[in-house]
Amino acid sequence: QVQLVESGGDSVQAGGSLRLSCAASGFTYSTYSLAWFRQAPGKKREGVAAVGEDGRTVYADSVKGRFTISRDIAKNTLSLQMNSLKPEDTAMYYCAASSFNPAPLKASFFGHWGQGTQVTVSS
Repeated sequence: QVQLVESGGDSVQAGGSLRLSCAASGFTYSTYSLAWFRQAPGKKREGVAAVGEDGRTVYADSVKGRFTISRDIAKNTLSLQMNSLKPEDTAMYYCAASSFNPAPLKASFFGHWGQGTQVTVSS
């Protein structure tokens, strides 16, 4: 059974940093595309960043240069380092896994989801 468990969400001030983590189990981690999505109240879920089986990454324009996605195959973990946070980054952040490789940064390509971790950025 696929399990994705996020952690690391918190409340920070604008300009601050956070590191999100996702612990994965129940599937062949190294062969899946992994991603972070986020959803703010009243808005659609949007892709933040993804990393493919080959390690290639893709980012949403809104986070390029500020966020970094990384995966640790030995530990079956996915991370998202978020720097220079802005109030508009406030959202619930979700870890997701896809058997498509590489998977586009679109929610419909990801079949496995965590429960989410809340990030709140105040101005």
